[in-house]
Amino acid sequence: MSYYFSKTLPVGFDEALRRTTDALKQGGFGIITEIDVKQTFREKLGIDFRNYRILGACNPRLAYEALQLEDKVGTMLPCNVVVQEIGQDRTEIAAIDPLASMQAIDNPSLKKSAERVQVLLRQVIDSI
Repeated sequence: MSYYFSKTLPVGFDEALRRTTDALKQGGFGIITEIDVKQTFREKLGIDFRNYRILGACNPRLAYEALQLEDKVGTMLPCNVVVQEIGQDRTEIAAIDPLASMQAIDNPSLKKSAERVQVLLRQVIDSI
């Protein structure tokens, strides 16, 4: 089982980031964290890196449900979505497969909840 699913878009980074953000919002996910890896590496390490953004996506209703089922599952939240430049006008969008990440937790109810998040995230990625 792969730990992520992805899609490559024939557009520049900024456009792909905008589309991804919009699609997540349309799919019921808020973005609660955003890490600009390129900027962080430049500032902290003096290294030039490609455009690479990590979006922490969260569906509050489903996150609440998961925390009711397993209080330590917060260590695995939010669902990370990566937008990365892979070439001239080519950008990859990759999202964690929540079902794969929840394999470590022996809780059948939580796995059912993760399946619902997986479906929603796949729909979001497919819609971009």
